Amino acid sequence: MEKYKRNERIGAIIKILADNPNKVITYNHFSEKFSAAKSSISEDVLVVKKIIENLEMGKVETVSGAAGGVKYVPVISDREREQFLEEVSAKLRDPGRIIQGGFLYYTDVIYMPDIVDKLGRIIASRYLSEKVDCVVTMETKGIPVALMTAKYLNVPLVIVRRQSKVTEGTTVTVNYVSGTSSRISTMSLPKRALQKGSSVVIVDDFMKGGGTVKGIIHLMEEFEAEVKGVSVLIASKEPEKKLVEAYNPLLVMDRLDVDSSQIRIQPYKA
Repeated sequence: MEKYKRNERIGAIIKILADNPNKVITYNHFSEKFSAAKSSISEDVLVVKKIIENLEMGKVETVSGAAGGVKYVPVISDREREQFLEEVSAKLRDPGRIIQGGFLYYTDVIYMPDIVDKLGRIIASRYLSEKVDCVVTMETKGIPVALMTAKYLNVPLVIVRRQSKVTEGTTVTVNYVSGTSSRISTMSLPKRALQKGSSVVIVDDFMKGGGTVKGIIHLMEEFEAEVKGVSVLIASKEPEKKLVEAYNPLLVMDRLDVDSSQIRIQPYKA
């Protein structure tokens, strides 16, 4: 089997870890892949750890024990987070995004792979120290951000639907009330989609009154699931009193005026 030089091994280790965030890769895996002794791999990992952390690209952690190894933890620095969210805010402040009726067009932003990838990493950073079994979102625009969050937490994505599908078998359905229009709607989740007692993070694209997220929380109660947190890409400032008290927005929109073509949206500051 071909032997690899140290610099070649280090480059490959960084690629493997980055492609598998929050997943433990054993030293045996690297040792067999590179035909190298574990002691050499251990030294390589130390170099990788130093490079990743010096460049503020995340953290590399070693896990001891029989099933131990090394994993890449995709934390993001405050400086990078603030800079990126300001760039996204600037894109969304374009008056051309205002839609009649007082809506903001942002679909193109959340379907840009490079943007949504980093948004997911930012949200995931908040929950890396938590035991999370899956990420839950509502169809459909919340899916890209939630999927990237699930990727960086290394857990499955569960999608709640407004209408059940016969191909998904038995479903659990709840009614929920919109936080702004007081309209009653339904949402459903297949029984097979989520194990009882799971720990979940709810991710959505936009929150106004909080009715949809409140509905998902009630649905999670039917599965006896523990909600570790709620994160949304954009939250409107009004109404100030929402149906969900504890939530973590990335951006806050406090003005969208059709007549004056003004949009005020900025990164959320706790």
